[in-house]
Amino acid sequence: MSEIIRLHQVGKRYDSFQVLQGIDLSVEQGEKIVICGPSGSGKSTLIRCINRLNPHDTGTITVEGQDVSTRAGGDHVRREVGMVFQNFNLFPHLTVLDNCTLAPMKVRGLSRQDAEALAMKYLGRVHIGSQAHKKPGQLSGGQQQRVAIARALCMSPKVMLFDEPTSALDPEMVGEVLEVMTELAGDGMTMLCVTHEMGFARKVADRVVFMDAGQIVETASPAEFFDNPQHPRTRAFLSQIRH
Repeated sequence: MSEIIRLHQVGKRYDSFQVLQGIDLSVEQGEKIVICGPSGSGKSTLIRCINRLNPHDTGTITVEGQDVSTRAGGDHVRREVGMVFQNFNLFPHLTVLDNCTLAPMKVRGLSRQDAEALAMKYLGRVHIGSQAHKKPGQLSGGQQQRVAIARALCMSPKVMLFDEPTSALDPEMVGEVLEVMTELAGDGMTMLCVTHEMGFARKVADRVVFMDAGQIVETASPAEFFDNPQHPRTRAFLSQIRH
């Protein structure tokens, strides 16, 4: 495997609040990393810094060797890194199909015919092809999140970032989204996933990264993380959740 993402001493501040401090993280191609920790620990900010939704203040972030803070690096991230949000972020006035074809046509320069063929491929991949001509408001939350995953896949990304993709879903819809994510992981997609779904972390992750107060406190394999956590803060966190 080769390194695809590197964060070196990354920091991010909002006014007087230090959200991230001294973050060092390397991600190999094909690796699945789950990022967990208490609310406010900087997890979502970390992955949003990778794709430049929240520009970092200090340190460096590179994707395939390109510094994301440069114009060329920022363009590269937008092309090669897919993002799935908590609240779907679909365009409500567009059909599912049009939500999926917009970026490939605008950014990749695909024809409508090719973009629609690609969209139908990935809508089928997430088991929702029959809903292609509906508007997002006509779908359940779980269906909308699967559309959001398909939309990201339509850009043929090399990395997928997930920001608590199940947190806005009703409990009975969580499983269908996690199933799709598990299938993606099985296909070898490089994934960074912020989630509280510890069963998913046990099953899918190559590494679990635990954050607290804007810092990476512990990184370990799922077996080590859940069964033999080293840091007192990690042990306290795990004692309060089911896994």
